[in-house]
Order: sequence, then structure tokens, then C-alpha cells
Amino acid sequence: MAEVALFGGSFDPPHVGHLLAAAYVLATEPIDELWFVPVFAHPLRKPLQATFEHRVALCEAVASSLRGARVSRLEQELGGEGRTIDLLEHLRVNSPQTRFALILGTDLDKERTTWKRWDRVQELARIIRVSRGAIERTQEPRMPMVSSTAIRAMLRAGDDVSKLVPSAVLAAIRAAGTYR
Repeated sequence: MAEVALFGGSFDPPHVGHLLAAAYVLATEPIDELWFVPVFAHPLRKPLQATFEHRVALCEAVASSLRGARVSRLEQELGGEGRTIDLLEHLRVNSPQTRFALILGTDLDKERTTWKRWDRVQELARIIRVSRGAIERTQEPRMPMVSSTAIRAMLRAGDDVSKLVPSAVLAAIRAAGTYR
């Protein structure tokens, strides 16, 4: 049975931390594919700076550099607020021959128990933890702490973000004039 790792997020914009986490999971986990799943509407009502279509295009730029990665528009198709359980229940019904894993940054450890039906999320998907932020004594890989919020502010200020955003993503942002 094939296994797909789901990498959800606002990806507003996707950055090198996302790219490195995805590359690490693809290289080390027994998965067949990795799907970037941009939220359609943020479940915590966080304002999104770029449109869904633009964030999808930016994720496609990242995915194109990774063998086995693609972008899913499931959040748009579900039209919801990005609840993980709703996505997983939909996938269970519509893709019964596929197993799913969920990539989660350790920065979400404290809040995930507040997620809607966290117990069921764990039943429906294998959890792949990836460390983010300060150095921790864990077995999870440590990805550089990169913040989409900080990147948006840097772009608005005209600062160089070329070491923080994959070059294909930065080219798409510049072409569209996003985050000015």
C-alpha cells in the first residue's frame, strides 16, 4: 500500500525551511510521495497575505525541485478552514488504498492537543516530527528557523531574502509583485 506524507501549512510564502524539511522527509521516510497542502483559509483566522492561487504556485515552484513532491489543492476542494481531521477523513474515504503520514514541526507540539479530534488524527495518519527552531535534544532533524512573517516584512522593506526563499519561489514572488 502506498504512503503519502502530507505537509500542510499556510506557505505564505514557502521558504528554505519548508524545502529542507520536505527534502529530508523524502530522503529518510518510507513514503511514496509528499504533498504540499496549502491551507485555503487559516483555521485560526490568521490573515493570509497572498491568495490561495499564488501560494499554490509558490508551492509548485518548491515541489518542482523535489522528486516525489507535488502540490494538493484539497483544502480548496473541501472549502473549509484547514482542519486536519476533515482533510484526513476525506482522504480515508476517497483514497482507501493509500496510507497517509502527517509532517509536523515540533513547534506545534504544544498546540496540537488543541486541534479538532487530535486522537483521531493520530489514528488516520502516521506522525512524522521535524524539529524547528532552537537546538533540542531529539532525534528529529533540526531545520533552520525561518519565518514567513519575517520574510514578508523583509520583502516589503526591499531586503534581500535570496538565502531564505528558494530561487524559483523568489522569482515567482517578484514576477507577481507579492508582499510589497
